[in-house]
Amino acid sequence: MSQVHVTTRIEAPIEKVFETVMDPHRLREWVTIHRSVSDVPSGPLRKGSTMEQGMRMRGLNFTVHWTLVDLNPPTHAEWDGRGPAHSRARIRYELTPDGDGATEFEYFNDFSPPGGQLGNMASRLIIGAASEREAHSSLQRLKALLEEG
Repeated sequence: MSQVHVTTRIEAPIEKVFETVMDPHRLREWVTIHRSVSDVPSGPLRKGSTMEQGMRMRGLNFTVHWTLVDLNPPTHAEWDGRGPAHSRARIRYELTPDGDGATEFEYFNDFSPPGGQLGNMASRLIIGAASEREAHSSLQRLKALLEEG
């Protein structure tokens, strides 16, 4: 299993940050590996909501089916993802108000590649550093989007 944990401070109210990260149609604005989204429910997301996300990483295109498994606005959301070849991902957003109108945003990603132990070793070598780099880049894009807009 590959694990990524990245934190950033965003000079924006927690409600605005949460609203942005929970809008599937805005993923293209801040998620660096995002390519498309489909099958998004109409109306606000709720526990059990699903969507399909097309992504590209290390030259490979793939699709992940996401299910929102836990939701506590505006501080917490957790997504369970199922990708190609029985790969799985668990993404968690933790938001904390900073007291002066800013928000501490924590991003967690636990990825389980296909292939058991061999897949885990290959994932650490091939994807590990890239996943953390992309997470940092995505959070920097989110920060810029919310602080400039």
